[in-house]
Amino acid sequence: MKKLFLSITFLLLAVCTIQAAQKKLILKSPDGTLSIESALNEKGLLVYEVKKNSQTVIQPSQMGIKGDVDFSSALKIKSVSKAKSQTETYNAPGEKRANRTFTANFAQIKLQNSAKKQLIVEFKATNEGVAFRYITKSKTPIAIKSEQTTFKLATSTRAWLHPHADAETGWCETQPSYEEQYIYDIPVGTVAPLKAGWSFPALFKTDANWVLITEAGLTPDYVGTRLAQQSPNGEYAIGFPQKGEMVKDTDPNYVVSSNVTSPWRVIVVGSLATIVESQMVSDLALPADKKVDYSWVKTGVSSWSWAVLGDNATVYPVQKQFIDYAADMKWDYCLIDADWDWKIGYDKIKELADYAKTKNVGVILWYNSSGEWNSTKYSPKGALVEREARRKEFQRIHEMGIVGIKVDFWPGDGQSSMQLYYDLLKDAADAHLLVNFHGTTVPRGWSRTFPNLVAMESIRGFEFTTFDQKDTDLAPKHLTMMPYARNVVGPMDFTPVCFGEIRGKQRRTSNAFEIALTVVLQSGVQHYVEVPESMAKQPDFVKSYMQTIPRKWDDVKLLDGFPGKYTVMARKSGDKWYIGGINSQLENQKVTLDLSALNTNSKSATMITDGDTNRSFIQQQVTINNNKLVVEMKSNGGFVVVL
Repeated sequence: MKKLFLSITFLLLAVCTIQAAQKKLILKSPDGTLSIESALNEKGLLVYEVKKNSQTVIQPSQMGIKGDVDFSSALKIKSVSKAKSQTETYNAPGEKRANRTFTANFAQIKLQNSAKKQLIVEFKATNEGVAFRYITKSKTPIAIKSEQTTFKLATSTRAWLHPHADAETGWCETQPSYEEQYIYDIPVGTVAPLKAGWSFPALFKTDANWVLITEAGLTPDYVGTRLAQQSPNGEYAIGFPQKGEMVKDTDPNYVVSSNVTSPWRVIVVGSLATIVESQMVSDLALPADKKVDYSWVKTGVSSWSWAVLGDNATVYPVQKQFIDYAADMKWDYCLIDADWDWKIGYDKIKELADYAKTKNVGVILWYNSSGEWNSTKYSPKGALVEREARRKEFQRIHEMGIVGIKVDFWPGDGQSSMQLYYDLLKDAADAHLLVNFHGTTVPRGWSRTFPNLVAMESIRGFEFTTFDQKDTDLAPKHLTMMPYARNVVGPMDFTPVCFGEIRGKQRRTSNAFEIALTVVLQSGVQHYVEVPESMAKQPDFVKSYMQTIPRKWDDVKLLDGFPGKYTVMARKSGDKWYIGGINSQLENQKVTLDLSALNTNSKSATMITDGDTNRSFIQQQVTINNNKLVVEMKSNGGFVVVL
């Protein structure tokens, strides 16, 4: 009888353990080092926690969405699925790895609110990080007006953050366009200087790990979000778009959908190398439509007159010169910027496209996306807002021989704005047009969903160094920040590489710093701002290097660096590794690079670095001993090495 009693007791304990387990989700990464746990707390609120090597990284934080239907409190867990594993492979030419394979574990919790409406929370874990998103379905559209998601970090954490601009502010009311200066190494919980809060991605340093928080897989079923202005005790909340971030003034600045699917809330955790090398944002995005042919997409390098020469250069003779320049440099494209429609005209643009084709150069044209949402005057303006007009325009320029478009001045992160992004990308793909977004939201993996999306700005780019000496002075530090934040989440059209002078400004970066940006920064199409006259003055070995820069990358490794101080990056193309280093510090930076992760047997290599002045180059042989390469970067200087 005693044995029977004990057996029944053990059986009841086992049943209780199973039931308890069904009320809590614990999902681990494939290598077992990362985990995300989620359950209801004593108040009936859904919470989660993230751990790395059993140490808490994200402290218990809130989850849920709220609107017409409340999924933020009084919830019940109906089921917790078993974890499953999946390996995916995809091609995204504009990404840091054009061909990508990754493995993720995934599971979900099904919940029910007090009105017996169902919410699904999906979770994924890779060796780089964890992510979750919300899904709810309704027979009729419902409104989601806020999100309860928070990210609570230890109060000892430090932060590197990008202030989010308030809507309809700045030049011609074009904000937010993700073009502010980062704020470096501040205490967690610092109040954002602007009421809109902080932009994604957000970088943090805990006692043991680096953490990058962002979002991925955004579709027109939701809005683009950010981190709110206030983060008491290091707990950051989600902020929705502001009034004015929509295509039309009558559009709501919240979610209205019968099939609500939020973007993935992405938390990358590990070393700085884990952050920089992560491709979670595109991994979590929707796959490309298999019925659409993207085989024509070609990444590459482009000449561009506007950055250094300005508006007056958008004339026929100058653009023909820049086509010749691209051909001489063995580059793929020439971008013709704003006001081409009346300064050159469609007929003459076709002449240029025909001429460029004889030189094996493709022509990309600039467009102003704007409808009602700002007061910009640059043209063509408004041609891409309505679908019928947009498709007609795309077909016209495709027949003229145009291969791509740059679309500027977007309205913000509202749901109707997301719909316009998607519609434009689809229509551009139908017309076989590459797409580069400027004045835009931050990447969320769309270069996987639409492989014709080869570049996005969403960065305080080179143009700002031509506007204000303050930005010129900050450029070295700004550029040593980008590999750890903005460029982590997708292709970044900073428009780098200037060896000449900037009119009316004193450029602080050395020429070797500038040439290193060909490796340090990544974009599916790199628009180099260097002009023919200045390129002609450079040594032959510099021109030769610039002629042979890879058009896409196979892998990336962070070799050394620290946000806002210095960066040494290695990128692989074919059987070659390209190493680029930049230093923004006042003193020289000497580093010993461990090249063992590159799996190269090279014993020596050729380095291009700074010469006697910051406007000169030298080329020299360097020795690699036991996979170690010692380099010294001058203040605001840099180098490139090809293995």
